Amino acid sequence: MSISGAVSVDEVVDTDRYPLSDPDGPAWRAVVARARAELDDIGCCVLADFVRPSLLDALERECAEIAPLAHGRVELVNAYNIAIDAPLPDGHPGRTVMERGNAFVARDHIPVSSVIHQLYTSPVFQRFVADCFALPGLYELADPLSGLCLNVIAPGRAHPWHFDTNEFTVSMLTRRADRDGVFEYCPNIRSAGEENVDDVAAVLAGNGEHLVRRLTLRPGDLQLFRGRLALHRVSTVRGGRARHTAIFAYSQRPGVIGSAERTRQLFGRVLSEHLAAEAVRGDSLLD
Repeated sequence: MSISGAVSVDEVVDTDRYPLSDPDGPAWRAVVARARAELDDIGCCVLADFVRPSLLDALERECAEIAPLAHGRVELVNAYNIAIDAPLPDGHPGRTVMERGNAFVARDHIPVSSVIHQLYTSPVFQRFVADCFALPGLYELADPLSGLCLNVIAPGRAHPWHFDTNEFTVSMLTRRADRDGVFEYCPNIRSAGEENVDDVAAVLAGNGEHLVRRLTLRPGDLQLFRGRLALHRVSTVRGGRARHTAIFAYSQRPGVIGSAERTRQLFGRVLSEHLAAEAVRGDSLLD
């Protein structure tokens, strides 16, 4: 089965497990309560088999078809995605430089008929995600490149330790690697008012194993994650298949556009929107 044209969210989502067709009903509330509890406890919730089984082949195929459009330049980065020569104190984890080998397909390359685009733009899906995060509502990013994107990690490459720009991260694995490519994260390692650089530095140096959690994800699983406050990465992919993940980027505020520096890192280009607007931020954290 494949997607052609606009569809309702209940054609994409397994509504027997996740009752998006009945907002605020008892089954909706039960799923939301579970998601909130897991987010509060470990900063992450995985809703397994979120996409209907009949659409998993289409989900993988659609993303595989656009994967060659990913910007795949290997770059040196730090965990904060700021300039690696930024003036930071000695010993600051932002001075730890890592190789970022993952690639991103920008939103303007993703067909509007695709499974991931149908989900990202669905008002009821957005309402459900907001409810899981205990938020009054969410906004699609105003950024024309990074609101919805596909993360492609080729064999031998990794997505190194980093923090997300947006406060809440929603993602979905669409193709597994043959081996490894494990999602690892450190829940709540920093807060809106405290960078906690000692623990971040320990993880980057390989001395913070006690802070690290690992997830086994499957295609079609929906992952809800507090990525702004949690250091996280995808370990090196092994085997012959690239790992593909759709990233649904939302914000609590309208008008959010990524910085020109980070946009160039991720997509190899910037648009007029990035040059004309300052990114909207609600905290003073490094990016």
